[in-house]
Amino acid sequence: MSSLYEFINDRAIELGKLAIRMTTAAGSGHPSSSLSLAHLVVTLMYHQMKYDPNDPWKINNDRLVLSEGHAVPIIYAALADLGAAVGKTPAEARALTIDDVDTLREMNSILDGHPNPAEGVHFFDAATGSLGQGLSVAAGLALAAKKEKINKTIYAICGDGESREGQIWEAADFCIDHQLTNLCAIVNCNGQAQADYVSPQQSQGTLAAKFTAYGWNVRCIDGHNVEQVVSALSMAGMTDRPYVILAATVKGWGARALHAYTNHGKALSAEQTREAYADLDKMRQILNLPEKIDTGAFRPALPEKSHFSFAAPRGKLGNPDFDKLLADDGFLKTWQSKKVLATRRAYGLGLRELAKLDERIVALDGDVSNSTFSDYLKKSDPEKFIECKIAEQNMVSAGVGMAAAGYIPFISTFGKFLIRACDQIEMAMISRANIKLVGSHIGVTLAADGPSQMGLVDMAFFRSLSGARENGKPMVVIFNPADAVCSYKCVQLAADWNGMVYIRTMRPDTSLIYSPDETFEVGGCKILARGSDLLIVATGYMVHMARNILGELESQGINASLIDAYSLPINPELILQAAKESGNKILTLEDNYIGALASGIAEIASETGSIKVRSLTVPVVPKSGRTPQELLVWCHLAPEDILAAAKMLMQ
Repeated sequence: MSSLYEFINDRAIELGKLAIRMTTAAGSGHPSSSLSLAHLVVTLMYHQMKYDPNDPWKINNDRLVLSEGHAVPIIYAALADLGAAVGKTPAEARALTIDDVDTLREMNSILDGHPNPAEGVHFFDAATGSLGQGLSVAAGLALAAKKEKINKTIYAICGDGESREGQIWEAADFCIDHQLTNLCAIVNCNGQAQADYVSPQQSQGTLAAKFTAYGWNVRCIDGHNVEQVVSALSMAGMTDRPYVILAATVKGWGARALHAYTNHGKALSAEQTREAYADLDKMRQILNLPEKIDTGAFRPALPEKSHFSFAAPRGKLGNPDFDKLLADDGFLKTWQSKKVLATRRAYGLGLRELAKLDERIVALDGDVSNSTFSDYLKKSDPEKFIECKIAEQNMVSAGVGMAAAGYIPFISTFGKFLIRACDQIEMAMISRANIKLVGSHIGVTLAADGPSQMGLVDMAFFRSLSGARENGKPMVVIFNPADAVCSYKCVQLAADWNGMVYIRTMRPDTSLIYSPDETFEVGGCKILARGSDLLIVATGYMVHMARNILGELESQGINASLIDAYSLPINPELILQAAKESGNKILTLEDNYIGALASGIAEIASETGSIKVRSLTVPVVPKSGRTPQELLVWCHLAPEDILAAAKMLMQ
């Protein structure tokens, strides 16, 4: 029988050839990065990891997150060699074949240029390739496994140049905070980036010092020395702290044409491919390998059995009784005397109550839980609350990992702070991650804290993502509730929606618009008043502003309809019908920058060519003010501005 040493070297050579073959066939890709990982990937996928290649959906499989996503050809090569199952669903699963590698990057291929489980390779849990995010995803997977009490190990392969990304170190802190000893990070220290060599700050020695300072167990190895690789990986899941292997590797290992730093992301020509194959064959002599290797003797070990599964939800949120929901709460007296309640507080109450009914619900927060009110869940069930500190990028990506493990994470922070995670949010959408994002303190009515704390860009960003559709449904759904009843019920709507949801919540306490038994739906809106002259479409706080000026409009001879656009993308038929009944004139109101509601309504109206639209958004950079009313005046959203805009539409 061949030795493990012989097998790993043999597979490293043959998988390296496949990585070159598929990138040459595609005319693009990253063969040099793939070859630098050859020994690490073979040792992981054939020897170290416990998983079932025929069933990547098994919850107890060890998992591998390829943060260095451009090196995916070496993973595809291993999966093809193993005949691993691929397909978008278990019902569609089939074995990946060697011939499949020639379809890399084709439009009808499941082998995308970077990892993406949504395209059918469920060996992966998240789309990667935008660097710096994979360790956070792995941390979310590891935390989920820890909570589920499943004995499995999560591996994450990162690049040395990638380790310049700040999110890597957000994740490093998170892993220590949550004692994720079931996680093993591997840094591919090949010394080369895309345009040049990596900085000395990302050298193997410097990274070792950094991870040590962060509290990790650190092991430095030669990533092509089989004995060192096997020994280092054998310690995964066995240490008392999170564990990182810093592997010194050679970019383009075994193929001279791929050694230069100028070859990053370059496929070889047909002639160069033949030369590279010859170089790799010579490695057999250098490594003293026998002519025949018993490759069938080494297969991944199956994972330990696990009987874990989430219990079915015990029901859904009912109609909110805020007197009962606020019992023993310091805000109860204010509610009972003034009958005002902030949408952010209603969100927190809904989250707390839903978590009692559905064990998949967890909350992640970025050190502002006493402002977002996710701390209602923290107080009632601390095990379902995950503190992520001030590290929003890591928080979003960790939520993606938890969603891949079956949880429904509600990820809360200020809407302004979510914007620093735009890339992570888009990557989550590409992954089709079932995450729920909640941005509080949105709009200018935050007032006193000023524009550095106001969610003003978030609405336009998420609306742009919602324009992407799959199977007729938007990839992202937005809820912007105007009152506490709507906010409370949007929590259930978000949990029920399979995919990304963004809920916006406000700081000010506002009066109720809806009775507790009101119903809401994705893409819906509410007609709050009917008129024949003008249709006002408002969202969030501006719904209250619009309601307050309906009487003044009527006194000036303008009979206006009013719609609360609490969900985007909004159903266009509802808008078109309401506009038809209101003189085909629409005024939109929102207290954020342009690109959200105004743009959506204008796009709907443009399809007809007969509807006149005027929009009020935030046209200036806000500043601090003592009251929401002062900010609305500053931003030209005061009652007199709405009245003037309505009159102009009527001319």
